[in-house]
This record gives sequence, structure tokens and C-alpha cells, in this order.
Amino acid sequence: MINLEEAKKIKTYDKHKRENGYLIELLKDGEKTLSYLISIYPGCFKGYHLHKIRNANYICIKGKIKVTLYDLNNKEKREMILDSANLERLHIPTNIATGLENICNEEVQLINFPDPPYEPSHLKNGEQIGYTKEKLEELIK
Repeated sequence: MINLEEAKKIKTYDKHKRENGYLIELLKDGEKTLSYLISIYPGCFKGYHLHKIRNANYICIKGKIKVTLYDLNNKEKREMILDSANLERLHIPTNIATGLENICNEEVQLINFPDPPYEPSHLKNGEQIGYTKEKLEELIK
């Protein structure tokens, strides 16, 4: 069956309430979001946050981004670069705090395939936890 439906676009903001990009829900199954596009404007940052029950699976399809990862269990910080010129998938397991920084002069676009899929009830249940960089640095000492 052919079906045409609206793809929801959600503006995102940094901690200072400045617009830093948007999300577009790409594939839905009822209330579940199976995949979505993350856009980050030039010079902007998204994060830091971790998911308690969802793994992230990123592919950078436009631009270049620095992904900063804080493993609070192993007290370790790691930085990785995803570049659309060199397509790679980055799997981020649960309980890893993540920050995304656009390090190029164009809008960056990532596709995420969350596992399990995102459900609105996740946010109500405290599935996503936000952090400051300072707090994360303190936690990995």
C-alpha cells in the first residue's frame, strides 16, 4: 500500500536557548521512531546527554562532526570524528554521555538508528539524562 505522511521536523536549541539545528523523524512505526536525521548548524554543539535504554547508531551523511564520549563506568573520555567523505557507522552503547560538535563550515547531518526505537514514554521515564561538560569531567576523575 502506498502511503504519504508528514515527516515531523523539530527545532533544537543549545543550553543558552539558541537554535542549533533540528531533528526529522525519518521512519516511524506507530509512536516509535525507528530512524531520524540530526542536523547541526555550523559552529554549533548538541549535548551532553546519555541514554539509559537506547543505543545510538550514527552515520554522518553531510559534513564533519566531532563526537565526544564520556564512559562514566570506566572513567574515560574519547573523541571521534565522523566525516561524510569517509562513511562509517558509530555505535554508542547505553550509559555513554555524548556531545556532538559541528567542526566544518556547513550544516552537518547525521542519521541515527536508535536501538530500541525511540518512544515518547522514554523521556517521561528518565531515559535521557543531560549533563554539563564540567560535571562529566568531574565524574571521570
